[in-house]
Amino acid sequence: MPTTLPTLHDWRLSVDYEGIAWAVIDREGESMNSLGRRPTHELGEIVKWAEESALKAEIKGLVLISGKKSSFIAGADIREFESFDTLPAIKEVVNQTLELFDRIEKLQVPVVAAIHGYCLGGGLELALACHYRIADREEATRLGFPEVKLGIFPGLNGTVRSIALAGPVDAMTAMLTARMLRPSAAKAMGLIDQLVPTHHNLRWAARKAVLQKRRSKGAPWWKRLMLKDPVRGLLAKQMRAKTAAKVREEHYPAPFRLIDLFERYGDDPVRMRAAETEIFAPLMASDTSRNLRRVFKLSEMLKDEAPNDVFKPSRVHVIGAGTMGGDIAAWCVVCGMQASLQDLDEAQIGKALSRAKSLFKRQLRGKQAVDAAVARLIADPTGKHIKHADVVIEAIVEKLDIKQKLFAELETKIKPGAVLATNTSSLKLEDIARGLKDPGRLVGLHFFNPVAQLPLVEVVRGEGTREEEVRKGTAFVTAIKKLPLIVKSCPGFLVNRVLAPYMMEAVRRLEQGTPREKIDQAALTFGMPMGPLELMDLVGLDIASHVGEELSLAPKEETTLSRLVKERKLGKKTGEGFYVWEKGKPKRADAIYDAAELDALGRELIKPMLDAAERALTDGIVANADHVDAGVIFGTGFAPFRGGPLHYRRTQQRAADTAAAAA
Repeated sequence: MPTTLPTLHDWRLSVDYEGIAWAVIDREGESMNSLGRRPTHELGEIVKWAEESALKAEIKGLVLISGKKSSFIAGADIREFESFDTLPAIKEVVNQTLELFDRIEKLQVPVVAAIHGYCLGGGLELALACHYRIADREEATRLGFPEVKLGIFPGLNGTVRSIALAGPVDAMTAMLTARMLRPSAAKAMGLIDQLVPTHHNLRWAARKAVLQKRRSKGAPWWKRLMLKDPVRGLLAKQMRAKTAAKVREEHYPAPFRLIDLFERYGDDPVRMRAAETEIFAPLMASDTSRNLRRVFKLSEMLKDEAPNDVFKPSRVHVIGAGTMGGDIAAWCVVCGMQASLQDLDEAQIGKALSRAKSLFKRQLRGKQAVDAAVARLIADPTGKHIKHADVVIEAIVEKLDIKQKLFAELETKIKPGAVLATNTSSLKLEDIARGLKDPGRLVGLHFFNPVAQLPLVEVVRGEGTREEEVRKGTAFVTAIKKLPLIVKSCPGFLVNRVLAPYMMEAVRRLEQGTPREKIDQAALTFGMPMGPLELMDLVGLDIASHVGEELSLAPKEETTLSRLVKERKLGKKTGEGFYVWEKGKPKRADAIYDAAELDALGRELIKPMLDAAERALTDGIVANADHVDAGVIFGTGFAPFRGGPLHYRRTQQRAADTAAAAA
């Protein structure tokens, strides 16, 4: 049935023979749907038309559905956020969208959201404004509120609506953790009303929902009782304590402001709706949110490094079943690949397989998925699977002659087109490739420990490495859900080159008598995920010492670090290093230090890292300053809310210049 709407670019609207209106979001020129100015404006035109059509009894209901393969609506269009740079501008945009969502909620005919793919942030808030929500059970479908990762919280009345549907505990947990929910979990919470097997079933289920005038029932009475005092206050106290155990309020205020909102207004939806905007707008205008949005854009930049259709690896062979090699193979299996693991020591392979099974149980859902993963990880002590592998990764001892001999053998065994890679952390690619008949084939794939947690992989380009091999390396990295950073072959590459001076500065401070706990607390005060001494214990003091020597940063005289290495007290893996480790955690002395001293010490500890980042940029280790910042954030955990080391230094310099000019 034709409509009277003007031309739509991001939506398609039609009315079927039963009088059901179908609004299909399919953003023009985009691979995924997001809510930006134009799609939101066009949705407003559709809602206006639906209001008029409902009054005339010309339609029986409205269904919102996606025309994309991978997303319902993956959130607000973050590219447009920077144009909302003042509180009045933010409030104006938010209030316009709130008014639109309220009109959807008040439509006289049923409004159904039919969800396939990513339904996140503003997309989920739009779905919550509908009367009924249906999602498919497909693996690609995920729901959630990722806003706290961007320094904000749901600001389109998603706080009020999610609590009304799921109750305070489930809704607040979803918002505070930013966890991606499977459809079944969202259904159990009450955010979704109905599940169907696949996206092919969505239209039929939505049709029935409209004709039967279904509406969500909302949270059960016993969940609503939890909104009353004193229960709400106790819940808020528990939420605040759990959040404080993970992040500092001065660094990441958004989750704490969300808890404040719930505690003050959780039992009064009208007041909570109004207060939500008043609290949300300053968060969105804050430097923290701007910097976290910058970090998101940096992650997208790294993902774009990889070609989409050039190389589709499915089989990986890893040589070296130590901690790094075994964990690389296991992670590839988690990501759906087949991996074979080779080592001269079969007992070492056995340990790696056992460790991998524990990872599978944490990462995968259900016994069937775990058993399938175990079957895809193959013990291969003699390397029979090399000839079948799409990617061959060496992760053996850091000795040049041994690596050269191994790669000379591998070159004769691997299939044409396979990636030949080394996980070296300190040797130059050109030296390793020297004995190869085709040295341009060798690429570096430098993973970080622990492999399952750290998102970055440095893709190392030697002087003679062919661009095709580098691109295939980046494609492999994205295929295993990591972020590829292309770096020039040089001692330390980018991450270790920038991280080592920071760690050596911590050792220097320790030698000068600064307590280890004070050093690590100062780093936490700055915003680092852990202190440098604890980090070295975690990495291994032998490895930290080796990196320092390779970069000519280690002092010639004996230090606590060199003494501990001689005594084979290497950190967590031996049970003692700078700290004594018990049950996987370091034992610390109870100590409280002056906040101003910690702040000053933290900035002093970080300075060598900032200087090293500047030198890496000057030396062309990566493409540009954004790539330096991305590598250091995702490879070391550098305080994300500061936007990266170079961005932080530039920001500090501008602030100092502004203050000097004002004076």
